[in-house]
Amino acid sequence: MAEDSLSARLLPSAPSSGLGGSKWDSLSAGLLRLHGPTGWAMIVALVLLFGVAIPLLNRLPAVDSTWHIPDYLVTLFGKFLCYALVALALDLIWGFAGILSLGHGVFFALGGYAMGMHLMRAMTGEGVYRSELPDFMVFLNWKEMPWFWHGFEHFGYALSMALLVPGLLAFVFGFFAFRSRIKGVYFSIITQALTYALMLLFFRNETGLGGNNGLTDFKRILGFSLQEPSTRLGLYLLTAFLLLLSYLLCRYLVNARYGRVLTAIRDAESRIMFCGYDSLHYKLFAWTLSAVICGLAGALYVPQVGIINPSEMAPAASIEMVIWVAVGGRGALYGALLGAGVINGAKSWLTVAFPEIWLFFLGGLFIVVTLFMPRGLIGLLDLLRRRKNA
Repeated sequence: MAEDSLSARLLPSAPSSGLGGSKWDSLSAGLLRLHGPTGWAMIVALVLLFGVAIPLLNRLPAVDSTWHIPDYLVTLFGKFLCYALVALALDLIWGFAGILSLGHGVFFALGGYAMGMHLMRAMTGEGVYRSELPDFMVFLNWKEMPWFWHGFEHFGYALSMALLVPGLLAFVFGFFAFRSRIKGVYFSIITQALTYALMLLFFRNETGLGGNNGLTDFKRILGFSLQEPSTRLGLYLLTAFLLLLSYLLCRYLVNARYGRVLTAIRDAESRIMFCGYDSLHYKLFAWTLSAVICGLAGALYVPQVGIINPSEMAPAASIEMVIWVAVGGRGALYGALLGAGVINGAKSWLTVAFPEIWLFFLGGLFIVVTLFMPRGLIGLLDLLRRRKNA
């Protein structure tokens, strides 16, 4: 009875369509639960901007035209979209489950390494040494391919590993951590210890993954040259599409009964457990899904950037991911996307214009947001909107 009562409070009320209701009424009500008319209008506007306007301005205007978007900016925007995927995944667990991870860089890097291994196998015999082995293995005097490299010549296998390996690691790690009731700052510390340990492992040449240089010098993906502007544009569009799908999936989850229970676990886990809910399953699902999304982001990142190395697992990289979410505003999903775009856009500009102040700017921004803007940029936007309507 207690669980039924709590479920009634957690579940959104179903829209009433009457006896003459239609499937369209149900679909419309479901879409409005994800976003109101204003929210959907903003999503359509962003899709038109990133999915239509940027590709058209890259392909149609002449290279010397003011309206032309150069190829390097398309690649840069694609990298930002990959970071937005990571921020979305992190906000799912931090904003709605209260799980602060300082090690999500490891899931991102594992997905990237899986795709990097496929890209290395796809250029067999085309390296500097013209060997069946990757160049770094020849340089280190390896005689045969390590067992875990087999199968990565197939794109489908590599993509499945990019999703399954981060997901499996997160599942095993999360199962023992959540079952042991580890949470708060202690959970954050062990996630950072996890990524630091794996970073040290991947730095070793004996690991068979390129050591500190990582994997690079990729040639093609699925037969398409990675140097061709059309391939880069295709990867950008694929990243934008998968980001949209991932956002809608996460938005659906947090607006459904699952999301309401997850938020209740964040706010009062002991009460939820007293009512009969097993918090382990709810947290473990969100944690594993978040890792899978990070693995997907890493797999999309590598062919666009052209390199993956252990620095992606550095604790500082995972902390920076947390800053994206904090600055944008956690607990709203779109705030994480906004934070990833703002921070990485500022980083790209400041590291060129004022490279010596970038880290001071990032640290100062995080302090200001923590002390004066606990809801991040979206909280500031809401405040400005309320003052305007007052």
